[in-house]
Amino acid sequence: MRNWLIALLFAAPLVAQAADLPTFKLEMKDGKLIPMRIEVPSGQKFVLEIHNTGKIPVEFESLQLRKEKVLAPGASSFVVVAPLQKGEYKYFDDFHQATTQGVIVAK
Repeated sequence: MRNWLIALLFAAPLVAQAADLPTFKLEMKDGKLIPMRIEVPSGQKFVLEIHNTGKIPVEFESLQLRKEKVLAPGASSFVVVAPLQKGEYKYFDDFHQATTQGVIVAK
């Protein structure tokens, strides 16, 4: 019980900090990405909220951003992305690579 409380105390500032950042939403649904193109400001940290609205597990992954997140059906989570230089950064659902290629565009 004590370890759980300590973990909660350390996580609370991270969640509060993430709430202050620009937030962009991504829906992953049964092998589809909605939207497939996400435009974000360059040079600014941001939050990507990921929602699995489908009936099968998904895995958000971006090799360029060094981020990955597995979500069960109906689950939601987020990743905080460091400031990006202008350009395009690919992402995909690792479980459905043939149909789920998206891009984050930093402008």
